[in-house]
Amino acid sequence: MKPSVYIETTIPSYLVARPSRDVVLAGHQQVTRDFWDRRRQDFDLFISTYVIDEAREGEAEMAAKRLESLHGITLLSSTPESEALALHLVSRLGLPRKAEADAYHIAIAAVHAMDFLLTWNCKHINNLHMQRRIEDTCRNAGFNPPVIGTPDELSKPLLS
Repeated sequence: MKPSVYIETTIPSYLVARPSRDVVLAGHQQVTRDFWDRRRQDFDLFISTYVIDEAREGEAEMAAKRLESLHGITLLSSTPESEALALHLVSRLGLPRKAEADAYHIAIAAVHAMDFLLTWNCKHINNLHMQRRIEDTCRNAGFNPPVIGTPDELSKPLLS
């Protein structure tokens, strides 16, 4: 069985974005494309309606490309447990209203027992200052948190 990976919205966004002139962002875009082309087949990929809804936002042409990149990926449902966990995460992490969807990504991944949550959102999701609170909140609710990381981190080969 392949490891399970919840794909957060920044992944399709970086995947299809126009090349950035910012060297760091351009590097993240390339790493994302490399993961998508070379490594995604090594994992079972999952998304939620939150990813679909966020991918639809913005410029129509880019939204269509983001949605196309997600075609065929298994959709996880929101559950009463994920809704409750998300509300706890919003409170515990002190997320602003515009970032509440970030808590739902984490909650859905945890409730559905995802091995990994893949993201470039290093402000509210892949953030060392938040990591312990995310893990504690998930565990206190009875769920194992997913390992949160970037495509660069997940692309590294396992050491034998």
